[in-house]
Amino acid sequence: MKKRILAAGLAAAVFATSLTACGSSSKSGSEKKSGKTYKIGVCQLVQHPALDAATKGFKDELKKKLGGNVKIDVQNASGDSATCATICNGFVTAGDDLIMANATASLQAASSATSKIPVVGTSITDYASALNISDWKGTTGKNVTGTSDLAPLDKQADMFSELLPDAKKIGILYCSAESNSKYQANVVKKALEKKGLTVKAYTFSDTNDVSTVTKSACQNEDALYIPTDNTAASCAENIKNVVVPAKIPVIAGEEGIAKSCGIATLSIDYYELGKETGDMAYDILVNGKDPSKMEIKTAPSVTKEYNKELSDALGIKIPSDYKEIKAD
Repeated sequence: MKKRILAAGLAAAVFATSLTACGSSSKSGSEKKSGKTYKIGVCQLVQHPALDAATKGFKDELKKKLGGNVKIDVQNASGDSATCATICNGFVTAGDDLIMANATASLQAASSATSKIPVVGTSITDYASALNISDWKGTTGKNVTGTSDLAPLDKQADMFSELLPDAKKIGILYCSAESNSKYQANVVKKALEKKGLTVKAYTFSDTNDVSTVTKSACQNEDALYIPTDNTAASCAENIKNVVVPAKIPVIAGEEGIAKSCGIATLSIDYYELGKETGDMAYDILVNGKDPSKMEIKTAPSVTKEYNKELSDALGIKIPSDYKEIKAD
């Protein structure tokens, strides 16, 4: 009888231990630390391949890490900064746990909308100019952090000497309303002028005058440079319809623009940039990181890429270290 009681006791202890172990395992996994479902609002300035890829990378990374414990609301501002403000204010009113701002105007709107909800940006060229921070030290000092899509601008300028040695007059085409584009244009202009080239800026204020401004640039310049400009990216086909008949080569700041109307680019991978942004958001939400102290991250690498169709059409020989941009 005593043996049966002892055996039953041991069985009960083993069963209890197994229940405890199951209880512990049910809470394992970083996404189940609190059991909370996180609400994230994404404000994307405009729809074009680069920004779309960054948003997808962001979503994929958070879905991978948080599974069903995250709800992501993606809203597109269709290129309008006022709509960015409306979207971000809506996220604040809804009590979202974090806002992801894709592109500079979105970041500015999110930063203005809240000083409490964490904001992570992506596809931002220069956080200092975007947020009017004069003493830049790598962090914002506020509820904002994120990733930058800034590729080495001096190396982009070098592509003119490498691919277009006969081009002496360079036009820089960008939207005057985008501070990120103005920053890139100024840096590239100085780099090109150091090479002895003549450089002139051609700016448009919105999508309505892109074709007209592009025609003016083509009439006066040997080649064009277009930075990572969201308005230009959304009108890349319109630009192509002007530069191709004019036989004016374009060096672009990112792959999406080069794919449509450029001959080459030194570009980052926007999907990977979005994943990096998602990882930063996870650290804030789950691990309690302070965005004000998180350094802005950049793309891990850049790639020389070329548009075979347009470079062949212009008879431009592309070096072997360039990677062909594949069609979708």
